[in-house]
Amino acid sequence: MHVRWNYETRAINCMMIYSRMSQWMNLLICVLLLKKIEGLYVGITYVRNAVAKGAVCLDGSPPAYHLDKGFGTGINSWLVHFEGGGWCNNITTCLARKNTRLGSSKQMATPLAFSGIMNNMRQYNPDFYNWNRVKIRYCDGASFTGDVEAVNPATNLHFRGARIFLAVIEDLLAKGMKNAENALLSGCSAGGLASILHCDSFRALLPMGTKVKCLSDAGYFINVKDVSGAPHIQTYFNQVVSLHGSAKNLPLSCTSRLNPALCFFPQYVVQQIKTPLFVLNAAYDSWQIKNTLAPSAVDPSGTWKACKLDINTCSPIQLKTVQDFRTKFLNTLYRSTNSSSKGVYIDSCYVHCQTELQETWFMTGSPELGKTKIAKAIGDWFYDENPFQKIDCPYPCNPTCPRSDLDKQHHLDTGLGNGIAATVKLSLVTMVFCWLIMGMKISFKN
Repeated sequence: MHVRWNYETRAINCMMIYSRMSQWMNLLICVLLLKKIEGLYVGITYVRNAVAKGAVCLDGSPPAYHLDKGFGTGINSWLVHFEGGGWCNNITTCLARKNTRLGSSKQMATPLAFSGIMNNMRQYNPDFYNWNRVKIRYCDGASFTGDVEAVNPATNLHFRGARIFLAVIEDLLAKGMKNAENALLSGCSAGGLASILHCDSFRALLPMGTKVKCLSDAGYFINVKDVSGAPHIQTYFNQVVSLHGSAKNLPLSCTSRLNPALCFFPQYVVQQIKTPLFVLNAAYDSWQIKNTLAPSAVDPSGTWKACKLDINTCSPIQLKTVQDFRTKFLNTLYRSTNSSSKGVYIDSCYVHCQTELQETWFMTGSPELGKTKIAKAIGDWFYDENPFQKIDCPYPCNPTCPRSDLDKQHHLDTGLGNGIAATVKLSLVTMVFCWLIMGMKISFKN
């Protein structure tokens, strides 16, 4: 009996050890899957010497960026990417941002996940995976254009976005970008607007022999009236430019001809940009539909709420309004991108920002236009292999588009969405899957 008891005890112990090992193995697989979805995590760099130059976030903290160094053939190539996150147009909205990651480097995540155009694996980012990839954090609220010397002690708000841009670029030049052979300035949303507004100045800061181009992802915001007939977005941008003192930092080719506030709109700027520029945008940009065309302020009854969350639920009248928005968007685009140096990729998806998410950038099932994925179109354009200029047919003609708006979990009118939440959503789904697997294992054991 004693021998049998020992044998059974050992058998049970072995089974328990095997069960634990099996659980840990499943957890490891899940973690690896989670890492694959999220991409590489990159630590933060604070530009502390920028504070002395007055180049600071809204709260006075130093600017910051994330750099993953290049390797192999990409060691002298640089991708500099502006983070997005809307704008603040008055003291109240700027104070609301001041103690968040969009107003203070003290609140920024460290490290940060790099995916999509920032991915370091060739199979997910074929043309830029081994470049020096930089993400400039956004904490000024005016697409890196503001510069007001005075600081009100009552609010302690600093409007210094233009200084942040210069301070970060100077820091990168000192870290090797002065030897760049290739450089691409990109950005998403408010960062995509920044890549347009700073395109030529970025080119001027790099060595003469560097091949420099710019990419705007979901940054082509158009000047159009809202559903009530009011110039909502024009008024909003005018307030941003005025509050932040942005006029002197907007392209002179535009401000010399027009009211500086209009020069916050790409349609008045892009035609005069000399550096090659690629415009990537959805014709039905979800942020612009939600915040420019049908902002909540002019829809108190919530008539547009369901339509803004899911374009498939729009009524026939609402869908016609959305289609009219597309027509106006394309009309402004035609007038400003009629140059062989400019790339154009306008799909019919209901999304906002497509370069940062792996799902839309480059993987099985990613959106296509002319049988070409976004990453392929931009890579070929940068290396002068194909001057990509294509515009999709009207909604709902493109079956490769995501089924729903990847950005819909963001607040509709804060302008804070920049695609990150979709990555978080994928991560949460994977984590839930992992715990379900673990739970099933435990339940089977019991």
